[in-house]
Order: sequence, then structure tokens, then C-alpha cells
Amino acid sequence: MVSFEMNDRKKIGIGLTGFGIFFTFLGILFFFDEGLLAIGNILFLSGVTLTIGLKSTMQFFMKPQNYKGTISFGVGFFLVLIGWPILGMILEAYGFIILFSGFWPTLAVFLQKIPILGWLFQQPFVRSIFDRYRGKRVPV
Repeated sequence: MVSFEMNDRKKIGIGLTGFGIFFTFLGILFFFDEGLLAIGNILFLSGVTLTIGLKSTMQFFMKPQNYKGTISFGVGFFLVLIGWPILGMILEAYGFIILFSGFWPTLAVFLQKIPILGWLFQQPFVRSIFDRYRGKRVPV
């Protein structure tokens, strides 16, 4: 059974993850600003580590089926740090999609339960996209 209790460490981790996403978004918005992207990456990774723990983070990134995404994300992270933000972000995005592709159905269910976004995700067009992704046959 997985514990979903929110202690202070997890709250700080979620906050750091959110700030990491925010700074990464700002870095992209400001034409791939290297400093903002690097800060966003560091905050995101430290936030994920604080949220799920160091051991779980290492286990997640070191799973054999996640090697491709981990290497891509790591090389992209390094390229952003040394000053190649566009190529680095492309590699990071690819790695992120590969690493977290298993979480998309869970995220879709979560988003459908949020009051305003839930209504949007319940619309027939958007729902058909989610259903196709989950493998259900939807008549066209």
C-alpha cells in the first residue's frame, strides 16, 4: 500500500517541483534563457527527489526500461548547464516524455476531477482523445 500522507518534506518538494516547472516555462518564454532553464531544472529535480524520496528517485531513474529516458534527460540537463539550451531542452523533453509516459492516464483522471479543468476534459472531443490513448475504441 502506498502512503499519501503529506508531511513538510513532501510539501516543500511539491513547491520546488512547481517552481521548477515555472522557471523552465519562463526560460522557454524568454527565448531559451540559459539561467532560468538551469534554475528550473535544478528546482524540478530537487523537488521530485524531496517529494518521493532519494531512494525512490534513484530506483525510478535507474530502471532498465527507463535508461533511454534517463540518459536523454541527463544529457539534455548537462547541455542546458553548459550553455546549449535549445538542444538541451529538446533532449530533456524527449526524455521527460519517455520517463513519464506511464503517468499520463493517471494525470488525465486527476485533471478530470479538478473543478474547472474537469469540465473541459469531460467534453466529447477531449474525452475521445483520452479514450484513444487508453486503448478504448471510440467510434469516429
